[in-house]
Amino acid sequence: MRKISLMLNILAGCLLGVMLLVSSGAAVAEELLVYTALEDDEIPGYLEIFKKAHPDIDVKIVRDSTGIVTAKLLAEKDNPQADVVWGTAATSLMLCDQAGMVEPYAPKGLSKVRPKMRDANNPPHWVGIKAWMTGFCVNTIECANMKLPIPKSFDDLLNPVYRGQLAMPNPASSGTGFLTVSAILQTMGEEKGWAYLDKLHDNIARYTHSGSQPCKLAGAGEVAIGISFAYRGFMQKQKGEPVLTVFPAEGSGWDVEANCLIKKATIKPAAKTFLDWAIGADVMKAYAQVYPVTAYATGVPIPEGFPADPEGQLIENDFDWAAKNRARILAEWSKRYDGKSDPKK
Repeated sequence: MRKISLMLNILAGCLLGVMLLVSSGAAVAEELLVYTALEDDEIPGYLEIFKKAHPDIDVKIVRDSTGIVTAKLLAEKDNPQADVVWGTAATSLMLCDQAGMVEPYAPKGLSKVRPKMRDANNPPHWVGIKAWMTGFCVNTIECANMKLPIPKSFDDLLNPVYRGQLAMPNPASSGTGFLTVSAILQTMGEEKGWAYLDKLHDNIARYTHSGSQPCKLAGAGEVAIGISFAYRGFMQKQKGEPVLTVFPAEGSGWDVEANCLIKKATIKPAAKTFLDWAIGADVMKAYAQVYPVTAYATGVPIPEGFPADPEGQLIENDFDWAAKNRARILAEWSKRYDGKSDPKK
C-alpha cells in the first residue's frame, strides 16, 4: 500500500508540475512550418524581428528555390505540410490557388498594401511583401581581362563575344529564371521572344537551378556575366567581389514575393499571427533596406545602386498570363534549352 501511495504522490506531483508550466506561460512553443524562397542570408535577420515579438512561436523554415518550393507544395496537395508560404513568387502561389490549396486571409494592416502587391479577391488569397527584379551581375575584372564590353541591355547579350560567358537560371527551377523568360516573351511577343531566347542560348555556358547562382558564378569569375537579380548582385559586391549590377535598358522582369495561408483541416492561430507580422511595419522596413519596391511605402531611402525610379525599371507584367501559361512556357523552354542545364541534385 505504501508503494502504491508513493507512486500516486509522484504522479500527482508530475501532473501538478505540468499544469504549473502551462499556467505560467512556460508551455512548449507552438510550432509553425513555413515554406519560403527568400534568400538564405535574408531569413535570419527577419526571423530575429519575429522572435522578439513572438517568442512563443517556434518557426521551422523549409527553404529552396521558387520552382522547387512550388513543386513541393503541389506534390503535397492532398496532404499539405506547410502552414504558411512566405516570400515566394505570386505567380507560383496563383498555381497553388488554382489547385485549391490556399485559404483566403486578410492579414492585419492589409489596407496599407498597394493593389498591385496583393491578390484582388477579398479576403485576398495572397499578399505581397516586396518585388524582386532581373539584374545582370557583371564581373568587371573578367570583362576587362577578356576585353568584353559591359552589357547594357538584353539585346547586348546576343553579341557573339559573350559566347560561353553567360549563366542564367533555369526557369523551371528558379523564380528569377521564370520572371526573366516571362518578361522577354511579354515585352517582345512570343514569336520574337522565342527567337531571342534561341540566339541567347548560343552564348549561354550553363543554366543553373537557382536564381542567385549565376551571380555567384560571375562573382567567382567562372563566367563573366550572370543573369540574376539585383539583390544578389549587391550582396556579392558587399563581399568584395568585382560585381557590377546592370539593369537592362528594356526594363527588368519582376515578380512579387508573396505570402499565403495553406488550406488545412486545422489552421493554427500562429499561422495567422505570422502572416500579420510578415506585412508589419518593422519587417517591411527591413525588407526595404535591400529591396526598394515594397508592399507599401516605408520611408527607407532607395538602396544604393538601384535606379532613381525603381518602379519605372519594372516592365508591365501580366501575372495572370504568366501563371496561366507557366506550364506551357516551361515545357517549351525545356524542350529547346534544357541540354545546358546543370545536373539536378
